[in-house]
Order: sequence, then structure tokens, then C-alpha cells
Amino acid sequence: MKSTFLKYKPYYSASLKLAIPVVISQLGHTLVQMSDSIIVGHFAGTVSLAAVSLVNSLFMVPLVIGMGISYGLTPLVAQNNGRRNFKECGLLLSNSLFLNMLSGIILFAGIYFGTMLLIGHLDQSPQVVQEAKPYLLLLSLSLIPLLIFNTFKQFAEGLGFTKQAMLISIWGNLLNICLGVIFVKGLFGVHPMGIRGVGYSTLIDRCVMAIVMATYVFRSPIFKEYLKSFALKNIDRIRGIQIMKIGAPVALQYTFEVSAFGGAAILVGAIGLVQQAAHQVAISLASMTYMMASGISAGAAIKSGNYFGSGDHKNLRLGAISNYHIVLVFMAITALIFTFGRHLLPWIITSDEGVITIAAQLLIIAAFFQLFDGAQVVGLGILRGMGDVNIPTFITFLAYWVIGLPVGYILGIYFHLGVNGVWYGLTLGLATASVLLFIRFNIISKSHRDKTIPILAKD
Repeated sequence: MKSTFLKYKPYYSASLKLAIPVVISQLGHTLVQMSDSIIVGHFAGTVSLAAVSLVNSLFMVPLVIGMGISYGLTPLVAQNNGRRNFKECGLLLSNSLFLNMLSGIILFAGIYFGTMLLIGHLDQSPQVVQEAKPYLLLLSLSLIPLLIFNTFKQFAEGLGFTKQAMLISIWGNLLNICLGVIFVKGLFGVHPMGIRGVGYSTLIDRCVMAIVMATYVFRSPIFKEYLKSFALKNIDRIRGIQIMKIGAPVALQYTFEVSAFGGAAILVGAIGLVQQAAHQVAISLASMTYMMASGISAGAAIKSGNYFGSGDHKNLRLGAISNYHIVLVFMAITALIFTFGRHLLPWIITSDEGVITIAAQLLIIAAFFQLFDGAQVVGLGILRGMGDVNIPTFITFLAYWVIGLPVGYILGIYFHLGVNGVWYGLTLGLATASVLLFIRFNIISKSHRDKTIPILAKD
């Protein structure tokens, strides 16, 4: 054990230095939804909380499609930075900004004209649907500034600068919480808006974050060399295709996983309103740990992209394994927190005893799948940094839509295990993904392991 720790110690340090700010920044996306759930759960009631659950289950698919496309920039920037091709980094940023703005507009239109019509035909409570519609509209509009923010965030992180996005996310979440409470409850002369209030607070927060992040990148001397080639006139088909070849499969990977969880929320909604609210409570808590693990994954993608770009496959493998160690330790800790805090944690979001009782049961299941969830998201990040995205996309489809969700339906609905049965199916899907992605990484990394001479890990 000691020899293993000493072997990977330099990689642990390098990985954590890069990943910790990304973890906090990634957590910001989930904290927006978590704070919305907390504010609505305590100030607007169980029906509104169920509406938040329904909207999040529908909104998460367009959200991860947009986020996935924006992630296509990071490994390309990391690889070109590893080759010291600074001009190409600026050209990639130009094309990524255009693609992300276009994606945001298209996704907003898709939600407005598609999901707003679909929401009334999902066998959900009419009260919940009525509450959900205005919130969904405002949340979908916030996609456009969010993807602009993410463009500059992914660019900076691809170059190894992760702290600024972290700070912006922290301050953005504080702004979102303050505005959410004011708008929902009606403070300082503002008329109480109910669930619409958290929609407005999220939209304002994301607009501010986009402006601040873009200003940081354009005004910081750190990026001066990279931005010499940045201009919208440099948008071209070749680089757009480059970004999409990584971004589109990544978007599909996240879509398959998140849509399975969204489908699970709809299945639970058909079981009952209280169960749906409990699902929202438990999934909000599990999403926090997932997004923190995805921060480790993003750091792993950056380091594997650097190593891959410079042809250092020996250190690529050692660095990747170190990230597996980190995420497994972290998720084991969160599993213990979920287990021992299962009755206390749901109270953060709601005071409804019926909801808390069911959510506590779900947190036991969530504790069990933490290790699988962390391993699969880090596996995706490592492979993404290496530019391997097509086979992992198939793996995620198989794990969540061929295994996870169908098994959840069979156990939860057909065998009447209820919301617990649905979550058992999701756990099986996560386990399948984590194992297959590690096998894929093992095959690829071992095939390159002896091609380069090892060098010391770099910060």
C-alpha cells in the first residue's frame, strides 16, 4: 500500500491541484438546482418542489447536450497547448464560441416549442404541470448565457487555469440564492413570485457569470498570446468539425445518462406526487457528489489531453490511474455521509415528513452507487482527453438505456417495488458503465504504455 502511494504521490498532487478548483466550479451548476429546490421546498411547498423535479428532469437533457458540445473545446486546447501551438488554441476558441451560442439558441427554441407542448402529456399532476411551465421557460432561456460562460471556462481550464471559474461560480451561486429568496418569498417590496422567482434568479445569475468570465479571459495578460488569433472571422468548417467530433459524442454520453435519470423521474411521477418530490430531494443530493466527481473527471481530461498531445503515454496512464484512486476515495466518503446522514440531509431541502422518509431510503441506494458513479465519470473524462469518444458513447447508451432504465421500469412498475426499484435499475446501469469504461481505458492505455520514455509528472 505504501509503495503504491509513493508511486502515485506526484500524480495525486498534480491532479488535485488542477481538479479542486474545477470540482468547486462544477459543483456550482448543481448548486443552482439545489438552491432552487431548497428555496422552493421551504417557501413554496411540496407541489412546487414536485414541479422543480419535473422541470429538472426535462431540462437536464438540453442542458447536458449544450454542456457536452462545449466540452469538445477542452481536450483540443489541452492537446495543442501540450504541443505549444498557441495560435491554434485561439482559433479553436473562436469556433467554440460560435458553436455554443448557436447551440444555446437552438436548444432554447427546442425547449420552447417542443418540451412546453410535451409537458402536458406525461401523466403528471395538473397542479405540478401548471407550476412547472413558467419555470421551464426561464430556465431554458438561461442556457444561452450559461453556454457562453462555459466557452470561456473550458478554454481557460484547457490551459490549466481553473481558479477563476471557481470563484465566479461561488459568487454566482450566492447571487442566485439571494435573488431566489427575494423573488420567491417577496422581500424588499418585491411581489412574491413563487416558483417563477427561482427561474428569474437563475437567468440573472448566468448572465452575470457569462459577462465576468469573458471579461477575465479577454483582459488577463495570461491569455494574450493565445488570443492573437481569436476573431469571429476565423470561424471555419474544419475546426468546427474538430470540436463537434469530440463535443457531439460527449453530449450524447451525458444525454444517455441524464435522460435515463430524467426518465426515471417521470416514472416516479407516475407512481405518486410525494415519491416524485422525494426523488427530487435524493437526486439533488446525489447530483452534488456527481458534479464534484465530474470536476475530478474534467481535471483528468485536461491532464490526459496534455500528456496525449505531447506523446507522453507512460505518464498518461499513471496520471489517469491516480484520478481513479482520488475519485474512489472521495465517493466512498460521500457514501458514508449519505448512509449516516440519510434522515438529516433531506431536511435541508424539505420539512415534509413523508418526503423525508422516502428520500432517506433512496439515499441508502445512492450511497451504494457512489463508487460506480465516480468511476464511470472519471473514465469518460480520461478517454475524452485522449480523443476517444465514440466507443464510450456506445457504452453509455448500453448501460443506461438498454440496462439501467428498462430494469428500473421492470422492478419499479412491473414488480411494484416503487421508487426504490427504479433506483435499483439506475444503480445497475452505473455499475455497467464504470466497468466497461475502465476496460476500454485499460486496453487503450496499455497499447501505448511502452511507446514513450517516462518523465516526471508536471503540475
